Amino acid sequence: MSHFDTRAKNWDKGNTQVAGAKVIADAIQAKITLNDTMEIIDFGTGTGLLGFNIATSVKQVHGVDTSRKMLEKLKEKNSASLHIIPYHQDILEEPLTEKFDGLVSSMTLHHIENVRLFFQTVYKTLTENGFVAIADLEQEDGTFHSDNTGVFHYGFEKEALIKVVQECGFNHVSFENINTIKKTHRNFGVFLLIAYK
Repeated sequence: MSHFDTRAKNWDKGNTQVAGAKVIADAIQAKITLNDTMEIIDFGTGTGLLGFNIATSVKQVHGVDTSRKMLEKLKEKNSASLHIIPYHQDILEEPLTEKFDGLVSSMTLHHIENVRLFFQTVYKTLTENGFVAIADLEQEDGTFHSDNTGVFHYGFEKEALIKVVQECGFNHVSFENINTIKKTHRNFGVFLLIAYK
């Protein structure tokens, strides 16, 4: 069982996760005009904390995750009026074949070993002028997680990440702080990166 499978049952009880996803959703919607024709990927959707916030503004959210247990919790929250279509797959190994208008993601990128491959893969999945809106940790010292299992990056340095994103073909790249997660030993910045195909 994966690290996230074991945490799925109580994931939505964590105020950091729930409140953080709402902050990220609000920041995305302040920067990007979403509409009811859009098909959006929520990458690393988990239990859908970000995706359900976005789903009210778009035609459909497609939630991608490699944790089966997280997706089971997401399905329990689906309703006839508001639902996310779940995909249990690693899109870097098995890319999605459909085209999407945008990709949103909350605190997942630091769990992706090959960030360049991720952006290359996503670029091919987006429609012309499609966007990515990715929130994650600013560069940190490795103490954000109590257990760094499955963590490949201790956050991201602004200029280095922007360079990778641009080299993968994206334009109009922005990177700004949108939140601070306060822990007992220190504070951790959260950024929102937006870029367009």
